[in-house]
Amino acid sequence: MSGFRSAIALGALAGAMSAMSPARAQDMGNGFLFGAPSGSVAVRGGWAVARAGSDLFSFTTDQLTLKRGDFSSPSGDFDLAFNVTPQTQIVASVSAAIRSKRSEFRHFIDNNDLPIEQTTNFVRVPITIGVRRYLTSTGRSIGKFAWIPSRFAPYVGAAGGVMYYRFRQSGDFVDFKTMDVFASQYESDGWSATANVQTGLDYSISARFALTGEARYVWAKAPLSQDFSGFQSLDLSGFSTSIGVAVRY
Repeated sequence: MSGFRSAIALGALAGAMSAMSPARAQDMGNGFLFGAPSGSVAVRGGWAVARAGSDLFSFTTDQLTLKRGDFSSPSGDFDLAFNVTPQTQIVASVSAAIRSKRSEFRHFIDNNDLPIEQTTNFVRVPITIGVRRYLTSTGRSIGKFAWIPSRFAPYVGAAGGVMYYRFRQSGDFVDFKTMDVFASQYESDGWSATANVQTGLDYSISARFALTGEARYVWAKAPLSQDFSGFQSLDLSGFSTSIGVAVRY
């Protein structure tokens, strides 16, 4: 009798598992979590394109052997997301884009017929809080306990916060009034308001892990220090793309 009951139980379990069709299973990530996740942590790396649209960048690229693309750089992103609804997250984010580039004056040489060289350092570190909205379901519950992620989950979002920046030039320079060559360092750094919009995609490789990619446009500008007196606010805006790994918790 007990064997008969066991056979019935096994048959019921097999029937429940077979109810998940192959097409449905293919739409989900592998495995499951015991309950829907509370959020995720993501780390990405990519490339941050600097718009470099203000007059200081124009002056620098005109006088020195630099071009606008030299202010773009590799970037890194860290996101901590908290679920507020099944398809909406509050996201705290930190990014960093750092570029250092050597150059020389295009039109001048020193008294020894040598290049007049310097190094330009450009740093942008936005810290933001925003909202991310998934355009499709991020996963589904199976029964009371199991949660299975969707294979693909596209999203859009927006955020605001502050950005730390630094623009530094150090080395040898030309006094355009006397034509003397002198060593010096010019620097402007501080904090500025920033905002961004983003779109991205999560691709689940398991219940816990996902590959993630994002494209983001950032707006920011900041007043310059007295070292750069006479120039307009520094353009800190730009576009970035990144890919990485997200971990659900």
